Amino acid sequence: MSDDDETRYAHHDSLLGLLQRGRGLGAVRARQDPAAAAPLVYDVIRRDWRWDGVDDRGLFHARLLRDLGLSPAPVVAQLAGDEDACMRAIDVLELLALGGCDEAREGLRAHVREGAHWIRVLESVADRWPVAWWEDLEEAARYRIRAEEDLPWPCEPWIRFGVETRVFPALPAEALDERSGEELLALLADTRSGDGTKSGALRELARRAPDEALIPLVPSLGTSDGRRSLPALTRVVEGLGALAVPAARRWAQDEREWLARLGADVLADHLGPEVIPELVSELRDQWRERAWCGPDSTAKRLARFGPDAAEAVPVLRRFWLHTPHSWERPVYLEALAAIDRGGLDYAHTESLWDCEEQARLLGIAEAPDHPETLDRIVMLRDDPMEEAEVRAAAGARFEEARSQL
Repeated sequence: MSDDDETRYAHHDSLLGLLQRGRGLGAVRARQDPAAAAPLVYDVIRRDWRWDGVDDRGLFHARLLRDLGLSPAPVVAQLAGDEDACMRAIDVLELLALGGCDEAREGLRAHVREGAHWIRVLESVADRWPVAWWEDLEEAARYRIRAEEDLPWPCEPWIRFGVETRVFPALPAEALDERSGEELLALLADTRSGDGTKSGALRELARRAPDEALIPLVPSLGTSDGRRSLPALTRVVEGLGALAVPAARRWAQDEREWLARLGADVLADHLGPEVIPELVSELRDQWRERAWCGPDSTAKRLARFGPDAAEAVPVLRRFWLHTPHSWERPVYLEALAAIDRGGLDYAHTESLWDCEEQARLLGIAEAPDHPETLDRIVMLRDDPMEEAEVRAAAGARFEEARSQL
């Protein structure tokens, strides 16, 4: 990570830094002074602070607006921005509408009638909202679609409206699923097979029982430019489990970076406690480099050793506190819980306000029983904006707590 990237985010313990990272503590602090927090909330919605596309923010932002009593008008105005800004606004406004905000709902409906990104908005709300909320837009949609050069893809609302859509081109049938394991291995061994053919063979092998006959072929299964492994190779090797360990010792010493990394990963997943110092060193290196993508794998490997990996705890805590890659935050918390549960009550409680679904599920399962926790769990259970799995888990946790009274 470059110095420019490091200074891109505010301090991890400032309100802005917490909101940028989607930390639960940010949501809690913002509620303490809504007027002061308002410009920061609008800023983190306007700018995309996600480390990558898998990080969640829409529900976190929608809840901030609702809980702080802030107007959705600036987010409605964001619909008129570029496509990325519009999509972030859609995500927030759709949820606010589900939570009962009429201004958010009408803002999206008005954009369908008059806005530049109307197709994206309409297809998105048709996927998430009740049909009764958008089916009356049919007349406007039929009128506007006539001005578009391309037919829409076959999805709602076009199917319901009976609008002509694109036809997916017929793809050539791949017969790899009909090939025997020996035939697939022969394709991988054939130097005349292209990367696409080999990748297809690996994807098919990944669906089948492990076959250790693949192991001798692994060093030849890099891309034609030699820079990385073929897609699905890692998945197939993972399926081999401990069978790959003897060969992985050789791979880990290879000059090819992708093969050395694959070998090291296999060893880290299957060797005993003797690998702990190497994994701790790797985690420390990742911290020094501010490598926000990837330490979750190191954390998972350390977690399987439980208390024997106690040396990793300080670094795992730093990653949990600092990372802008919110998708990895629950992994660090799970690793900490496996190694040393001391002092995690607060982290689990904070996770009930986290932007990531998996973090909220951890909070529901692990946060200690006290009034604030149970109040938050009831809110998660009853919030129409919340994910179904979280609502169900919250309901079960509350019933369990009530039965023990």
